[in-house]
Amino acid sequence: MVVRWLVTGAGGMLGRDVCARLARLDGAEATGLLRRDLDITQARAVRTALRTHRPDVVVNCAAWTAVDDAETHEDAAARVNGDGPRHLAAACAQSGTRLLHLSTNYVFSGDLEGSRAEDDRPGPRTAYGRTKLAGEQAVLAGLPGTGYVVRTAWLYGAGGRNFVRTMIRLERERDHVEVVDDQRGQPTWTADLADLLVRLGLGALRGTAPAGVYHGTSRGATTWHGLAQETFRLLGADPGRVGGTTSLALARPAPRPAHGVLSHAAWRAARIEPIRQWRAALAEAFPALLAVERQRPPGTGPPAHCRSDRGAG
Repeated sequence: MVVRWLVTGAGGMLGRDVCARLARLDGAEATGLLRRDLDITQARAVRTALRTHRPDVVVNCAAWTAVDDAETHEDAAARVNGDGPRHLAAACAQSGTRLLHLSTNYVFSGDLEGSRAEDDRPGPRTAYGRTKLAGEQAVLAGLPGTGYVVRTAWLYGAGGRNFVRTMIRLERERDHVEVVDDQRGQPTWTADLADLLVRLGLGALRGTAPAGVYHGTSRGATTWHGLAQETFRLLGADPGRVGGTTSLALARPAPRPAHGVLSHAAWRAARIEPIRQWRAALAEAFPALLAVERQRPPGTGPPAHCRSDRGAG
């Protein structure tokens, strides 16, 4: 039996890995659409895409991910993160298609210690979080039996800019970097998340995975500082070159969740194994991350979670 998959936002870091995973899946017929192929904010275009490709499963990786920019452009972010999923849900409801929609830990305030469960009450503190919560609500309301929300966080991969790749570059360029040490989360490899999404989609088609909210992050947790130190260690560099700093010292327009850890209980009901421990995933991903980062020219600056000092040499 051939299963037809449609991936929106296929040019992004996660979308690329979802398409790559589907290319290795027997019986899968996958179509990846870039933004120029499909603007999910346009309801008519979404309906046309589903009529044309007739997917059994849609994986929505399209999103506004510029967290700080959303603070001053919330309407624009809401069109992508809120209206877009609503259009997809409506089109999927008409065609009987399963929808897997990617969301974020920013739907929670991040103020509470410990991990957040799938059914914990959201309370976003940022424009980005509010727009992503609107998308979740649209999918769950529009597809009560066939809509899946998968929250994730701290993504890294070979197919796009991310914190781990930046740390690889800065290890070459800087004597010392200072990285935020008061935000806690779960570094998650996009290849691992892509595999999880495929398994969830297959479970949805078999009827073994209940619709609803899931958390797609690695097991275990660390801080940005801890992730940077582990990256240096994998490079064979001295982790002591990574210093700690506070979120206040590197204040951004949108506050970051101090406690962004997500729990994974919902996967048991779906009979799907959650993503592995984050250190094991990073070690496996590292050769590809290193190879692609060493091939690109120097970047324009450090990410929002770190401050760097250029060496005297």
